[in-house]
Amino acid sequence: MKNNAAYRAYEKLEKGYDVVVARIVETVSARSSPRHNGATMAFVADGRNWGTVGGGLLEAKTTEECMKTFKTKEKSHLCHFNLDGLDTEALDMACGGEVDILIEYYSADNPNALKLPMQLEETALIFGAGHVGLALDPVLRYIGFNIIVLDDREEFANHDRFPHAKDVVVIDSYEDGFRTITTDENTYIIIVTRGHKGDYAILKSALKQNHAYIGMIGSHKKTATIFDMLRRDGVSEDALQTVYAPIGERIFAETPEEIAISIAAQMIRVRSGHGNRL
Repeated sequence: MKNNAAYRAYEKLEKGYDVVVARIVETVSARSSPRHNGATMAFVADGRNWGTVGGGLLEAKTTEECMKTFKTKEKSHLCHFNLDGLDTEALDMACGGEVDILIEYYSADNPNALKLPMQLEETALIFGAGHVGLALDPVLRYIGFNIIVLDDREEFANHDRFPHAKDVVVIDSYEDGFRTITTDENTYIIIVTRGHKGDYAILKSALKQNHAYIGMIGSHKKTATIFDMLRRDGVSEDALQTVYAPIGERIFAETPEEIAISIAAQMIRVRSGHGNRL
């Protein structure tokens, strides 16, 4: 996912705006800090801002500091916030702990001074353009994924059905599903085809691709059947253990829309660095 705050900071500097950037650089003794190290906000002088450092009072105080910085033009200063409500000087946020936020001022006269890291774009490959694939498209776009939909049925895989997807691909067969697709460590592969045969073919190929995540829809019985087929094909147990199947967080989802939310939640967990199959 493109770091929106970083992207906007560079964009506004190039357009002649001064920019103030707030970035979490340390969290201390936090039971559950609102955001992780590196979480970023970018501001311009009229108050417009992008990104988040956690919301609530922390974000309000950070915003105050950033707006003051447009007046002082102080190049860099560190703000320490206590999030523990037991302290009379604290911000009374339930997550607790302490957060250090670095506030930096950048002048449009020197845009090259900004060295904020940009995250690579993340792509969701949705194999299967049926009800679940259709429900996944808007949910995953909303949380920052580029969407590519692939199906062997032209009546399902088309831009009328997925007008906002980055690409919609009609493939000859699921056995050949990755022929025109290049993947990398920021690729999330979602397998929601219309049957066991398609799921098996895509999963077999997916395990050979670079990826951040592979999830396959289906019951525990279906998953066991397909895994047994892949074992007979020589796929290792370690490789199979990387697959999220049945796909999605266990929220007892039933409708396509609920299933889409459960899948998105699982992908968020993996993206944040907390992925596992528990």
